[in-house]
Amino acid sequence: MEYSDQKLVQLFRDEHRKEEAFTLIVNKYKEKIYWHIRKLVILHDDTDDILQNVFVRIWKGLENFREDSQLYTWVYRIATNEALTFLNSKKKRFFLPIVDYENQLANSLESDAYFNGDEIQLKLQKAILTLPEKQRLVFNMKYFDEMKYEDMSEILDTSVGALKASYHHATKKIEKFFETD
Repeated sequence: MEYSDQKLVQLFRDEHRKEEAFTLIVNKYKEKIYWHIRKLVILHDDTDDILQNVFVRIWKGLENFREDSQLYTWVYRIATNEALTFLNSKKKRFFLPIVDYENQLANSLESDAYFNGDEIQLKLQKAILTLPEKQRLVFNMKYFDEMKYEDMSEILDTSVGALKASYHHATKKIEKFFETD
């Protein structure tokens, strides 16, 4: 039986069912969130570490979740913020310009034992890595997660119009990447 997000939050607030509810939330979202993070940070091990941090933050914050947003958009916001924080700290730690770091990620895709895509998928991932961070995030959420602009707007705290423009620019850059290769 799958519970609605609202019911899961309700169960979590029941002291006797808190752990059960959290397990249900983890089971409901872990795969979606894993792939959302993975598309941003590329490497499996980094994704696993971030995913654990996401669920720790959810556990700590769910008690105070105000429900003025949907649970899934709140979960995605936490995952997005954790992934972006990780990427920024990694760039600073290695003193890498953004382009060098993204080239490093693109090269690591080819040697990643967990990446099982074909040549076209590999090329698409490399094209996505050439996008500015925000366009990459919007493209991934729209193209892979098939997320509605309204939900993205809530997660990223950006207007729908700005998101549509980012997605449009991203698709044009990806098309150009495929044309030039």
